[in-house]
Amino acid sequence: MNRHLRKAVVATTAITAGLLMTACQNGTANSSSGKSGSDKAAVAEKTAVAAKGSVAKNASDSTNSKNSKNSKNSKGVSGSFKNGQVSYLAPGKYIVSVPGKNDQQFLVADDTEVYGTGTICGEAGAKVDAPCTLDQLESATKKAAVSADVEMSNGIATLVTERRAAQQDTGSGSRETVVEGVNKGKGVDGTWFGNVSYLAPGKYTVSDMKGVEQQFLVAEDTKIWGYGDICGDTNTGEGGQGGTQCTEAELETAAKKGFTAEVVISNGIATTVRDDH
Repeated sequence: MNRHLRKAVVATTAITAGLLMTACQNGTANSSSGKSGSDKAAVAEKTAVAAKGSVAKNASDSTNSKNSKNSKNSKGVSGSFKNGQVSYLAPGKYIVSVPGKNDQQFLVADDTEVYGTGTICGEAGAKVDAPCTLDQLESATKKAAVSADVEMSNGIATLVTERRAAQQDTGSGSRETVVEGVNKGKGVDGTWFGNVSYLAPGKYTVSDMKGVEQQFLVAEDTKIWGYGDICGDTNTGEGGQGGTQCTEAELETAAKKGFTAEVVISNGIATTVRDDH
C-alpha cells in the first residue's frame, strides 16, 4: 500500500514538473517570438525609410544634373529686332518690345555698341548717329522706353541703335509718325531738290546743294516717279505723266544707294518724289 502511494506521489511530482517546464518553454518561446517580430518590423521600417531616402536622393541628383546640363547648354536668342521699344529692367538687363512679336529680354556687354540720335545721347537732327555709353543707355531707358533697333547674339545685344522715327499703328490702318520737325501733323512744307538718302522704313532725307538736310516721310498716296534712277529708264518723257510710277520698295532700294530728286513735302510727308531726269 505504501509502495503504491510513493509511486503515485513520484508520478504526480513528475507530471507537475513537466507541466512547469512546458509552461516556461512556451513563455520563453512566446517572448522570443514577440521580440523577434518586433525586431523584424523595426528592421523592415528602417530599410523602407533608407530605400525611400535613396530614391529621393537619386531623383534629386538626377534633376540637379539635368538642370545643370540644360543650363550649360542653353543658348540665348539671336536676331534683329527692328522698330522696338527698349525698356530698362535691371543693371545690364533690358527688354525690347516689337509690334506683333513677344517681348524679348536681352543683356548688354562691354563691347555692346550703342548709338543715339537725341534721346540716349547725341543731338536730334544730327546727320550722324552719336556713339553712347552703357550708362547713357541705362539713364535714358530708366526715364522712358526708347525707340531703337536691337541686334542680338546669344541673348546679348551687339548693337543698339536709337531710331530717328518712332512709328506705331493708330488702329485706323494708318501710321502716326513722330520725327524731328514732324509731330502730330506739325511738319514742314516746301520743295527740295538734292540727294535723297534712306534713314529707316518710310523715312528719308533730302540734302540740298548747301548741305542742309531735311527729313521726310512717305505715305501710301505719295507719288513716286522714276526716270531711270528709282525705276523706269532715262528715255522716259518729261513731266510726271511721262515718267514711270514707282513703288515705295523701289524708292527704298534706290535711296539706300543715293540718288538726286525733287521732293515736294507737305506737313512733313512727301507728296511727290521725282528723280532727276
